[in-house]
Amino acid sequence: MADTGAEDERRLAWWRWSAFALGCGAFFISFFHRVSTGAIAADLQHEFEIGAAALGTLGATYFYIYALMQVPAGVLADTWGPRATLTAGMLIAGIGSVAYGLAGDFATAAVARTLVGFGVSGVFVSTLKLHANWFADRRFATAVGVSNVSGIAGALAATAPLAWLVTVTSWRNVFVATGVISLVLAIAIWCLVRDAPAPRARAVSSGEWRRALVGVATNRATWPPFWISFSMSGAYMTFIGLWAAPFLIHVHGMDPIAAGRCTALTLIAFACCVPVVGWLSDRLKSRRMLTLASATAFSISGLVWLALPVPSPAGAALAAVLTGLVVPGFSLSWSVAKEVNPPERAGMAIAVANIGGFLAAGILQPLVGWVVDHGAGAVAGGSADAYRLGIGVLVAWSLIGIVAATRLTETRCRNVWAEISAARK
Repeated sequence: MADTGAEDERRLAWWRWSAFALGCGAFFISFFHRVSTGAIAADLQHEFEIGAAALGTLGATYFYIYALMQVPAGVLADTWGPRATLTAGMLIAGIGSVAYGLAGDFATAAVARTLVGFGVSGVFVSTLKLHANWFADRRFATAVGVSNVSGIAGALAATAPLAWLVTVTSWRNVFVATGVISLVLAIAIWCLVRDAPAPRARAVSSGEWRRALVGVATNRATWPPFWISFSMSGAYMTFIGLWAAPFLIHVHGMDPIAAGRCTALTLIAFACCVPVVGWLSDRLKSRRMLTLASATAFSISGLVWLALPVPSPAGAALAAVLTGLVVPGFSLSWSVAKEVNPPERAGMAIAVANIGGFLAAGILQPLVGWVVDHGAGAVAGGSADAYRLGIGVLVAWSLIGIVAATRLTETRCRNVWAEISAARK
């Protein structure tokens, strides 16, 4: 019997870490696409003959569909299961990436990038649903933090490395190759991932998903995590995913590769800090305090960017590191959303929280582009003052996160749905 038990443990460990590793691979691809527009902005503007506002719209097409699909992705993760949802998503993203690389005009590129966003929209929710199924509650934030490092590695690959790579080969070849890799990853996920250990394989039936979704949406404790994501994640993704590099080029006089390196510092700092935040939150059994501290510090970091003298490459590097170190607290919003809703609705709860960041990025990317095109001293490509106004929009937006953090339910790293329900009766 002991041998049988040990064999069962080894088998479960295999499935657990297969799900974790391949989910991390999907994270890498998703984050690469999310951030890539900034590194190839000049190429896109030249090739498709577009201005800053149109560039912002092209970057935001990913976020529009991603935000729109978060709730459906959560429903699918809780009904179909994360394995099937993740496989289908990577297949679609692979096709979209190949089409993006082959696009002959702006409209086709926008449609292709939308298809990529549609495909990867289920990656985050499905991966976190796998974490919820395979890891104990007290390890969830740590698992999310560590897996986020793989996503940041993908984002890093889309900064200075991508800026350098497009000087060696065309950006088109890069995205065709990324699409092929995505298709291979989809096959691996289908073959090597299982939804959950059998005793914990709880799912929402296809006939109950509407009631379950309404339950998540009408739970007041679900919405502070949404607003934290809307504010902090939205402003961060807008800055790092598109406007950081142009800001550094136009305000601080950096060349694209140097700007990519500076942007990479933010991502490296984020990658170093996000698993620490998850581990510390699990260790201290605290969600709200760390989130509030992060939200406050993130707003301050935005003011640091605006206060830098010009040009200031060293100051910009320090500001980049500061931003990456202070922003990861928003990742705890996903843990809170999961912990204030029934366990079988984890996918929907995480999706509702996560939709905020992508909805905000879809608004902010073209909004900042519009400010750059029409702001102070507007000139072709945007003036330094106009770029500062654009970043000012992001700073103002970040203040929403401070208010939302004060409204978070403190879960102490456990599911408190039953307590919330009992308190309302």
